[in-house]
Amino acid sequence: MTQEEKPSRKTAVWIDAMRPRTLPLAIASIVMGSALAAAWKPFSWPVAILCVLTAVLLQILSNLANDFGDSQHGADHGQRQGPMRAVQSGAVSSKRMLVAMAITALLSVISGLALIWIAFGTNSREYFILFILLGALAIVAAIAYTAGVRPYGYAGLGDLSVLVFFGWVGVMGSYFLQTQRFDWAIMLPATASGLLAVAVLNVNNIRDIDSDRQAGKRTIPVRIGPQKAREYHWFLLISAIAFAIVYVLLLFSSIWQFLFLLVLPQMIKNGLAVWRTYEPSKINPLLKQLSLVTLLFVLLFSLGQLLLGV
Repeated sequence: MTQEEKPSRKTAVWIDAMRPRTLPLAIASIVMGSALAAAWKPFSWPVAILCVLTAVLLQILSNLANDFGDSQHGADHGQRQGPMRAVQSGAVSSKRMLVAMAITALLSVISGLALIWIAFGTNSREYFILFILLGALAIVAAIAYTAGVRPYGYAGLGDLSVLVFFGWVGVMGSYFLQTQRFDWAIMLPATASGLLAVAVLNVNNIRDIDSDRQAGKRTIPVRIGPQKAREYHWFLLISAIAFAIVYVLLLFSSIWQFLFLLVLPQMIKNGLAVWRTYEPSKINPLLKQLSLVTLLFVLLFSLGQLLLGV
């Protein structure tokens, strides 16, 4: 191996540990919240960009903590069907991963504080404090998902956490940071976004159901079994579309608002494939497909909102 190859391999290991394929899901909720803000006014590009940056850093922190935590608790072992992780493979030591987590957490804090300052300044002390607390909670949630003495992801609470942070906090938080007002109707598309993110997690957990059971990781599929986990998957997909439809019907003003329905055939295709597929290695492509479908759903929904005035 040449000297040039060694740094290149190290960089690739760290990029893999950050799991770039998961980052579009973190961005999706911010895109939706920002598009809703732009549709109903006002909108700020600096706030939107810092929302995206903070969300990406928090997701990377969660991914690094997941790599570290699963290696410590035994979920990343030889029988697992997913990709090999950095600490599990020995490419990164536990100590170095902890340092990377600390650096990423610090960057998240800096980005989050800059975001809150630009959004509120010194005019809204209550909002400033509220979002500092939300940011601290997001950092704790990102780390405690699989790391620590009692990671909540091992108790089957990962789905709830994803719904909260990829749906309600991501969409409604970015909307509020832009508009500085709360609208209960935004809960509907926020829930739709969160449920699709949960569906992505569910496919991942269906794939890993056997290895998670061996490691004592009590995800929803482990708790309810493979068949009911597939029924649950349909529930998540159908509910997400239903929440988005209800929102549009309540605030209908243009046919463009139904643009997101273009993803329905691909969503049904994914649901049927997950329903019929039981071999873990064949579930991996379905995970990637649903991530892309979720992102497309959010983009089309957002575009439909932005075209309201056209």
